[in-house]
Amino acid sequence: MVETSVATRSSVLDALKGLGGAAAGVRVDNEELRRRILIPADLAATMREAIKFRDPGAAARKYADAAAERAVVEPPEAPLVVFVNSRSGGRHGPELMARLQELMGEYQVFDLSEVKPSDFVQYALLCLEKLAESGDVIAKVTRERLRVVVAGGDGTVGWVLGCLGELYSQNREPVPPTAIIPLGTGNDLSRSFNWGGSFPFAWRSAIKRSLLKAAKGPVCRLDSWHVTVTMPEVEKIELPHSLRHREQPNFSQEFDIDGNLPDKVSCFEGVFYNYFSIGMDAQVAYGFHHLRDKNPNLARGPVSNKLIYSGYSCTQGWFFTPCATDPSLRGLRNILRIYIKKVNCSEWELIPVPKSVRSIVCLNLHNYGSGRNPWGHPKPEYLEKRGFVEAHLDDGLLEIFGLKQGWHASVVMVELITAKRIAQAAAVRLEVRGGAWRRAYMQMDGEPWKQPLEGEHSTIVDIKRVPYQSLMITG
Repeated sequence: MVETSVATRSSVLDALKGLGGAAAGVRVDNEELRRRILIPADLAATMREAIKFRDPGAAARKYADAAAERAVVEPPEAPLVVFVNSRSGGRHGPELMARLQELMGEYQVFDLSEVKPSDFVQYALLCLEKLAESGDVIAKVTRERLRVVVAGGDGTVGWVLGCLGELYSQNREPVPPTAIIPLGTGNDLSRSFNWGGSFPFAWRSAIKRSLLKAAKGPVCRLDSWHVTVTMPEVEKIELPHSLRHREQPNFSQEFDIDGNLPDKVSCFEGVFYNYFSIGMDAQVAYGFHHLRDKNPNLARGPVSNKLIYSGYSCTQGWFFTPCATDPSLRGLRNILRIYIKKVNCSEWELIPVPKSVRSIVCLNLHNYGSGRNPWGHPKPEYLEKRGFVEAHLDDGLLEIFGLKQGWHASVVMVELITAKRIAQAAAVRLEVRGGAWRRAYMQMDGEPWKQPLEGEHSTIVDIKRVPYQSLMITG
């Protein structure tokens, strides 16, 4: 298969590039690295204690009471904390944890299976803030200079960014910028900020270089997008950790809803940084995730993940449609309406769904599907003709495109052609009504879910830009 061979070649090249970068770099001195990034041990231990007992005030008071017994130390230049998804990267997850603890100590390295990033924000950072308010200079400087490293895939990075973003709404700035150690399959966020597309073969030496770059790298901005899904009330729906249930919204009748709105609704929300999609690509991702969860030994790294993913896509009707009249295999135009708002425009515009399109993707970054750019690089005359602008990470716009069948997607992924460009939008609303369909598949940044549908009532997906931007460290 075209897709399989390209995925394999891409993963090997990414790993070789990581090896070359590590080998070509200047040797990183351990003591110099520690001087830059280590938080004083007693302060780091206090942050851990605040998380463990969920009491930042008590931890801060205990630390302050022992202040007279401590020697005077210099604050770190660029204190780092690292969040590791130990279940990503096959066998590398646990090994990476051990290596990071060897370099940084145990207090600054957090296993996401044990410590959630929301707990870090709520307890550890608040403990630093309380100490800073009490006049502790080391805690104040540490809080101001703190940087975060995430070792995981795109979904893990998005999870951490979302929790750090809560600092804006709580008026607890500054927000720590984020660097990435790629452990996932696609790693498109990592690619977009020059952290590489794959965990390098020479990873033990590369980790020190990554930590040094995280401490010294320049900071840039990234748009993030808030998604709200409102649907007829259901008893239970299995959601990825990037989504959470919320209170019922008040619908604004800004345009005519094709289906009826139910009396009782369920609602959930989340934030994405790379893409939101609906359709066949999300169905393949959903099946792959469940296959991997049931058989974790099948996927032990990025190369094997991509091989299995590509093979699995052939079984889902993405490449072969056995019956064109089967409702589950029809184009999305049968169930979907797309409304958009353009920049500086308050009116919604109905955008037709192209015929035969079986996946719709709303893309924020240049990278999708392991480093591909399906939107492409349109020429200036094309942009002017369509009313588009050149795409950027922080332009407040989503690029909306469609993929047809697997053959079309494969040719797009090898960048022989571009995807079906549909629109650029500052806000998107999707209305989905099932008819004969009983479910649709959706995903955000590689985290898929199965969305139940009704024929009579509409499901509404609202996508709006978050008013603040995430801060990313460039590798």
